[in-house]
Amino acid sequence: MTDPLRQDAPDDEASKSVVSRALAIIGTYHVGRERQSLSDLSRNSGVPIATAHRIVQRLTEWGALERDDSGKYGIGLRLWEVASLAPRSMGLQRIARPYMQDLYETTHYNVQLAVREGTELVSVERFQNPGYRRSRPRVGGRYALHVTAIGLVLLAHAPEEVREEVLSHPLKRYTEYTYTDPAELRRVLAEVRSRGYAISDRQVDPDHVGVAAPIFGADGSVVAALSLVLRHDDVDGKNMIHLVRVTANGISRALRRAGESGRPTP
Repeated sequence: MTDPLRQDAPDDEASKSVVSRALAIIGTYHVGRERQSLSDLSRNSGVPIATAHRIVQRLTEWGALERDDSGKYGIGLRLWEVASLAPRSMGLQRIARPYMQDLYETTHYNVQLAVREGTELVSVERFQNPGYRRSRPRVGGRYALHVTAIGLVLLAHAPEEVREEVLSHPLKRYTEYTYTDPAELRRVLAEVRSRGYAISDRQVDPDHVGVAAPIFGADGSVVAALSLVLRHDDVDGKNMIHLVRVTANGISRALRRAGESGRPTP
């Protein structure tokens, strides 16, 4: 079968530009921007509309994008199938899912699993109580590290250069409780490393509290984090901390037995 993305001279500068532009178009998709018109894709990617039209056609033929009846484009099933094979999330999800389900059935609070990708966290699995509907987190969604409990755990155990990069930029405020002072956040991250868990008390919105603990891979590094998110008025702090830590430790032991490393991207 002919690959519609194949170029006649795959190593020349023109074809490299085509690949870069195709990736730029795919990269415009995120939460809140799941369906886009051709003009949206052109504007959001910075690719001229005539060039975007050719590339989008090829991406659609291959299955990376799909066009709906209104003429807008969304991520295609074939791209989703390929992305689902990403080893760092696939093995982790498979091993963590039964532990997460047990935690959810015990508490009926939202349970989230996330990994760090650079200076952001990526949600890779969740169990959500229908009565606790929230727009966050979304599986595959990317979020700031300095706000949520799960992000604080991942940031606390990130390489020093990653922490410094986050701390050197303005820290977005979501509520009056959000950490926006780098010195305060630095102190909080040290406490997270020392005590083995993090709490985010109404830092994302005024109604919810998160409790998170690290998950260790076979090589002893922190490869992910697990959290419970519950309403502020439902907090049973000590019990929730215990349950999250026990569950995270169980996943860590299972990863060691399976030999899964899942090292995060620097």
